[in-house]
Amino acid sequence: MEEAVSEASPAKDSEKLGFFARILRFIREVIVELKKVVYPTKNELWTYFLVVIVFVAVLMAFIGLVDLFFGWVAGLVFS
Repeated sequence: MEEAVSEASPAKDSEKLGFFARILRFIREVIVELKKVVYPTKNELWTYFLVVIVFVAVLMAFIGLVDLFFGWVAGLVFS
C-alpha cells in the first residue's frame, strides 16, 4: 500500500499564493539564506586577493608570450 502524500507540491503552493505574497516569500527566503553566509576574515581576504593577482599576472605573461610568438610566426609567413 502506498501512503498518500499530504504535503502540497511547490508548484501548487505557489499557485495558491498571490503575486505579492510570492514576492514577500522570496524576500524572506533570501534573508534566511543571507544569514547562512560565512564571510572571510581579513587574513583570508588578503590571501585570496594575492592569489588572484598572482594568477592574473601569470596568465598575462603567458598570453603575452604566446601573442609575441604568433606575431613572429605571422611575420615570417607573410613577409
